[in-house]
Amino acid sequence: MRNLKWPGDAKYVTLVSIGGRKVIRGGNDIADGSLSNIERVMEDVDAKGFGHEEQLDAREGVVGVDPSFTTKVSREAYANMYGPTTGDKIRLGDTELYVEIEKDFAVYGDECVFGGGKVLRDGMGQASGYPYSSCLDTVITNAVIIDYSGIYKADIGIKGGIIVAIGKAGNPDVMDGVHPDMIVGVNTEVIASEGMIVTAGGIDCHVHFICPQLVQEAIASGVTTLIGGGTGPADGTRATTCTPAPSHMRLMLQSTDDLPINIGFTGKGNSAKPEGLIEIIKAGAMGLKLHEDWGSTPAAIDSCLAVADDFDIQVNIHTDTLNESGCVEHTIAAFRDRTIHTYHSEGAGGGHAPDIIKVCGVKNVLPSSTNPTRPFTSNTVDEHLDMLLVCHHLDKNIPEDIKFAESRIRAETIAAEDILHDLGAISMISSDSQAMGRVGEVITRTWQTAHKMKLQRGRTIEPSSCDNDNFRVKRYIAKYTINPAMANGISQFVGSVEAGKFADLVLWKPSFFGAKPEMVIKGGVIAWANVGDPNASIPTPEPVMMRPMFGAFGRAGSSSSIAFVSKAAKDASIDNEYGLKKRVEAVGNVRRLSKLDMKLNDALPKIDVDPETYTVTADGEVLK
Repeated sequence: MRNLKWPGDAKYVTLVSIGGRKVIRGGNDIADGSLSNIERVMEDVDAKGFGHEEQLDAREGVVGVDPSFTTKVSREAYANMYGPTTGDKIRLGDTELYVEIEKDFAVYGDECVFGGGKVLRDGMGQASGYPYSSCLDTVITNAVIIDYSGIYKADIGIKGGIIVAIGKAGNPDVMDGVHPDMIVGVNTEVIASEGMIVTAGGIDCHVHFICPQLVQEAIASGVTTLIGGGTGPADGTRATTCTPAPSHMRLMLQSTDDLPINIGFTGKGNSAKPEGLIEIIKAGAMGLKLHEDWGSTPAAIDSCLAVADDFDIQVNIHTDTLNESGCVEHTIAAFRDRTIHTYHSEGAGGGHAPDIIKVCGVKNVLPSSTNPTRPFTSNTVDEHLDMLLVCHHLDKNIPEDIKFAESRIRAETIAAEDILHDLGAISMISSDSQAMGRVGEVITRTWQTAHKMKLQRGRTIEPSSCDNDNFRVKRYIAKYTINPAMANGISQFVGSVEAGKFADLVLWKPSFFGAKPEMVIKGGVIAWANVGDPNASIPTPEPVMMRPMFGAFGRAGSSSSIAFVSKAAKDASIDNEYGLKKRVEAVGNVRRLSKLDMKLNDALPKIDVDPETYTVTADGEVLK
């Protein structure tokens, strides 16, 4: 190769075959059309005086490896340009978790890269002559996707707020392997994700709607769907996730209509008779919540589940800590093998003391944890006592209230909760926002738990031949994405990075994975992003922080989000009655679920708790 300094200098270049449909567009407009017209094209070259001379010793027809021109790119150099590829490993944040890319959909040498002198230009990686209807709205290029379904690298195509395809994007006229639904055209925006990780937006399925500001905290952390109940900072909402009256339901759906987040509200389920339950479901409740502060009695449980069966919605339960109306065995019996989602299944957040954790071995129970006990560390027990007194309207001057609090906070069962998560016996993680949990820490606490379990238990859950943590990572990401989506009947819309689902996606720098997203895409538009000083000449000067973007303002929040309601409410057109601008969708297909449907988290160990020492065993093994 010669240095090019002056006119007349030469440079050797490697010519490659034109791929795809072999149709040339753009450039100097010498050739416009199929390569089958090569004779006419060469006539144009000569006629326009480009001075091409036949090279007598040209190695025409040579294909494959030519040592004169072949350049090998090191893995490091390739990763710096295009992101890591198959077989490369990535460390997640500051954890001891390492993932290995299982597959790369890229066609090497034809990667989609945006920028000056790069691939996604007219006639090259960007196709010419294709109408808007045939092209993507947005393409996320060269993303490392971490999902319950796999850890792989691909381009992600978005159109109309939906993930339309995952694979190889670009210009099918000159590129091989372009997915037919992933054409990059003049109407396509690009989010360059080389070296970045993409996950599905998180789902927090245990939210106390105490204040509207929690939405900002949630989405800034990478959570794009909130499920729970409440009416604001009323005492009932501070303690329970219930939106009790139809008027409350209307208020909450209307007040959150412009917020850039998917939302669903649960009605109060504590009633031994169906009257009242049916009304709140028809008013828009996507589920019902049984809470001990309203009386989680066997009669209320039975009635609530019967109504839920009729309307195909989920029931969430916070069981009876005091064991007043029965012990854990009586509550399980009241379920009568019907599907139910148990909140904070360890018990520090509430539930039969000391052995609610037994429900993690029951087939019809879908168990979840809340994040204040995730993971068990040095200060976990101490902070819980004060939180409990505030959240459940208890008085530190009343001895019975103190005993109530102390009965719920047990180091032994919290420690066992860590291990049950690692075994896949607890299927979901949520927040319990402002009611002993932190709405912005669902994702962080999940990965802290996975990291702690890697240190504590090693690679015991990985196949023996593996030198990566892929299985553990897929198990833990399922806990706040696909499993809460399935448990609440919304998995056809959200919960994973899959074609056909809502484009709720989170981009992470690997060094900040699980701690601070780089960008949050909501329904295909950028709603939140890590951006610098708005008055700066470029977008990167400090202070760089998570800020709301255009997708969070005006009507964009409603047009890019979903309000989840019961089928009865959708059929009654409550969106028109309430004047909602959000897309309204019905939940469903939850009443036949079992623990075995929970992705990568379907273990059913036999769990026992010593009533004196609180020691927990699973299938006879002590968990500590």
